[in-house]
Amino acid sequence: MKEASRPPRKFVPHPFTYHEEITVEITTLTNMGQGLGRVNGWVVLVPFALPGETVTARVYRNDRNFSEADLVRAVVPSPHRVEPRCPLFGSCGGCQYQNLAYEEQLRWKQRQVAELLHHMAKVELPVEPVIPSPRAYGYRSKITPHFAPDREGRAGEIGFLRHGRRQELVDVPHCAIATDAINAALPAVRESVHEKTWKRGATLLLRDAGGTVVTDPRQEASETVGGLTFGFLAGDFFQNNPFILEPFVTYAVEQARESGARHLVDAYCGSGLFSLFAARVFESVTGVEISETAVARAAQNAARNGLANCRFVAGSAESVFGGMALPGPESAVVIDPPRRGTDSVFLQQLFAFRPRRVVYVSCNPATQMRDLREFMDGGYEAVRVQPFDLFPQTKHLECVITLDDRQRA
Repeated sequence: MKEASRPPRKFVPHPFTYHEEITVEITTLTNMGQGLGRVNGWVVLVPFALPGETVTARVYRNDRNFSEADLVRAVVPSPHRVEPRCPLFGSCGGCQYQNLAYEEQLRWKQRQVAELLHHMAKVELPVEPVIPSPRAYGYRSKITPHFAPDREGRAGEIGFLRHGRRQELVDVPHCAIATDAINAALPAVRESVHEKTWKRGATLLLRDAGGTVVTDPRQEASETVGGLTFGFLAGDFFQNNPFILEPFVTYAVEQARESGARHLVDAYCGSGLFSLFAARVFESVTGVEISETAVARAAQNAARNGLANCRFVAGSAESVFGGMALPGPESAVVIDPPRRGTDSVFLQQLFAFRPRRVVYVSCNPATQMRDLREFMDGGYEAVRVQPFDLFPQTKHLECVITLDDRQRA
């Protein structure tokens, strides 16, 4: 064991001393992308350590129920350990799994969803194998590097937060998961930042819109998915892996259509991604969104694609379904909320509308499983769980859960 460094002021010295090196057998991966093992029954979390490995780890924090440690070396490495493609892996906080073979990433993501479903939602339902991204690298169509100036106003590192830090940045001249077009544009963007002086830090934007990189968040961008063209402001939300979008959106719409519903409600419609796909197979589609500008953008996208059976409504959080003259039992609803999930106000309106099927799309399975408990209490039953890997090399994924009204069973 190395001589202990001076611990932080609030360090709790039990069960391990500060920077004590310990041997840990890693048994699983958490949904936060950390290796988890136990020492004498005590949980230890070790980022970048892989299941099946015996590792040496250096403790830097003892919490109430677990400790956190840095990976020093893999004494017995996993057969699934691979060489990371990015030299910044392990210091840049953007990726967690570049050292894990891609097929194994998919298996662990499937298992993580299954564990959340079992432990949080208390649901026993098979989780389908994760649908892989056609590209494991070079897929991300939007990145937002940050920088902060020094005392002279010059930008130093331009990149992303260092792993495990809240303030410190890692300089990122090339991002392995970003598209080729973004990496081709990045040097000039970085140079323009270094040429100026700055009073405060800022966040940059590089959005690859069909091979053209847009850096002004207020500029119009467009993406073609499944033969449909979507316009949106470059700084607004649009899914960042265009290579898997068509099968991902098609699946969600097919799940809604298979219920036999004639009408579809897209309850977080944004610029109309799910709505426009659904308009080709439903009698009518109604998109609801709190943002009036997003509603206007969705209507423009429907018009530019010649889809006349869509309408879009700017609905408040308190009356999402208020003015909807649709029969709930003849309708299906797609919801794709932000990472924080839905809330009880929205869910009670949804349950009162009573659609025959709900297709719940989420980029955060943990909040999705929390909401699933309310769906079950509201009379809905999960019938299928299908994850999609929109974010290879990272801990993130999208999960689509199909729910049916038990009253119709």
